[in-house]
Amino acid sequence: MRNYQTICRNLFKDLDSRTKDVLEKRFGLAGSDKRTLESIGKDYGITRERARQIEEVGLNKIEDISKNKLGGVFQEFSRYLKKQGGLKKEDLLLAEFGGQKLQNEVFLILALSRQFKRYPETKDFYPFWIIDKDSMKKAKVLISSFIKELKQTRKPKSPSNNISYIEISKDIMKGPQGFYGLKEWPEINLRFVKDKAYLVFTKEKKPLHFTKVAELIKDLNFSEREKSGSQAQTIHNELIKDSRFVLVGRGLYALKEWGYTPGIVKEVISKTLKESAKPLSKKEIIGKVLLQRQVKRNTILLNLQDKNYFLKDSKDRYTIKEA
Repeated sequence: MRNYQTICRNLFKDLDSRTKDVLEKRFGLAGSDKRTLESIGKDYGITRERARQIEEVGLNKIEDISKNKLGGVFQEFSRYLKKQGGLKKEDLLLAEFGGQKLQNEVFLILALSRQFKRYPETKDFYPFWIIDKDSMKKAKVLISSFIKELKQTRKPKSPSNNISYIEISKDIMKGPQGFYGLKEWPEINLRFVKDKAYLVFTKEKKPLHFTKVAELIKDLNFSEREKSGSQAQTIHNELIKDSRFVLVGRGLYALKEWGYTPGIVKEVISKTLKESAKPLSKKEIIGKVLLQRQVKRNTILLNLQDKNYFLKDSKDRYTIKEA
């Protein structure tokens, strides 16, 4: 990796000290923070407009120098952008070349070249750099097509075309499992513990105890801060409150979308009998309820004995007691 700090230092070596200082503060170079023109002007007792003029003169000078000295650097940027399909999301581009510490230096060098154009952030796109306008047209078409596909399938997936195009969209987001989906999807944009739990269930595809859900959340690709918030009792509370989850046994939950009926065992029996066209035997009721709940047979039989809810006919078959 090139030392972009040294490159910037060489560009600035013929500038007077004030111009150099203004540019360093403005772009956040040499370990400093990015500053506004107004705050820089206050440091020197000059107006914001005068600070802007000093910045402009300094940039013009180093731009002329860069034409002769940074040809190889610009070629590297150009080759990289072409490999990415002609554009790249700004934070990813700066991190690729500048790592953690020299991203501001890379930003300045990109800005000195007339080859590259920066598109600022909008309501639809993150800031990005581009090498030709055709790439932007292609990106808009691909993004629109991918969003339409996601809405139709309602399933996260990997894009079949250039991912660099997808990355600039604010409507699309990469989920923790590496697939892309719409930002509003809870399985993609996991802002809450309950959404992380939902992801675990969709991945495991079977009922789980809330303590197991907490363990599996910790195994997902979340930060340490997020891991610390995934305590078992917190998970249990969220599963109880969220209608997407159904309690199917002692501490065991499943997704409602899998066909599980919400409610206690007595309510499951009632629903089973209501959906039946004829009275059901104990064996039939037990079999159907066990598809919905992981409970003991005796628990089901005890509930059936409640004469306020269920009636037994002469053939030991059950119906619901009418109000």
